[in-house]
Amino acid sequence: MPRTHDDNWDLASSVGATATMVAAGRAMATKDPRGLINDPFAEPLVRAVGVEFFTKMMDGELDIDAIENASSVRVQAMIDGMTVRTRYFDDYFMDAVGAGVRQVVILASGLDARAYRLPWPDGTVVYEIDQPQVIEFKTSTLAGIGAEPTADRRTVGIDLRADWPTALKDAGFDSTAPTAWLAEGLLIYLPPDAQDRLFDNITALSAPGSTIATEFVPGIVDFDAEKVREMSGSFRDHGVDIDMASLVYTGDRNHVVDYLSSTGWHAEGVTRTELFERGGFDVRAPEDDDPLGEIVFISGRLGG
Repeated sequence: MPRTHDDNWDLASSVGATATMVAAGRAMATKDPRGLINDPFAEPLVRAVGVEFFTKMMDGELDIDAIENASSVRVQAMIDGMTVRTRYFDDYFMDAVGAGVRQVVILASGLDARAYRLPWPDGTVVYEIDQPQVIEFKTSTLAGIGAEPTADRRTVGIDLRADWPTALKDAGFDSTAPTAWLAEGLLIYLPPDAQDRLFDNITALSAPGSTIATEFVPGIVDFDAEKVREMSGSFRDHGVDIDMASLVYTGDRNHVVDYLSSTGWHAEGVTRTELFERGGFDVRAPEDDDPLGEIVFISGRLGG
């Protein structure tokens, strides 16, 4: 079903199901015998969502090679990709707080459990913004297993298409203090003009010394929708409500590094391929495992 300006979802459908899929990837990377990352909350969150395909995938109970358009090689590439993505953004946050930032905002936080699993310095406030039902699900699920935040966690239940800057300030956000912003796995689900508005709002709320991290997918411009539909069909055949071809917004958009640089940020990017090389992972041509192609991970600092 095509996206609409006011569509919504839970964590088992549409855009929400992609958040669960990403969390399943983090769970698998955590369970990997190589000790790739440590996200002990990803697995219980995915189990609580209750999508059988993802729980079986985490438990190694799927015959991946028997699934059309899937393979054990592709699954391993997904785990490695989730590893470098998670490490990049974890390191970004630790660098920011190491430099003295004590205010963090995670946009479209989904099943991100960084407010619970990262070693935040005393006095750190972590704001999470997402749809109210997503926030409530994560909060109640983690409370149910006795998890406690490692920072002052403040939730902002609002759609990013609404007036989230006002809601954020109402939750106590201080626009005069430096902030570490994260927009992980978000931009492809925004129309090009909404991507620009998101960064405009972030810039307007940011004091000098603020930082930002996100990723950009250049391949979204000439997106292979048919290839993605074929891959998504395999998910739907197993009861997963994901049609990636209808969820993402394609076409020309501003490159994030260029746009941020034009608004006062000092931004730079590194490709996923380079992160694979740094981490000692097998490097495959991006198009072999991901119809979106190469991914560029981006970080920047405002005013210096």
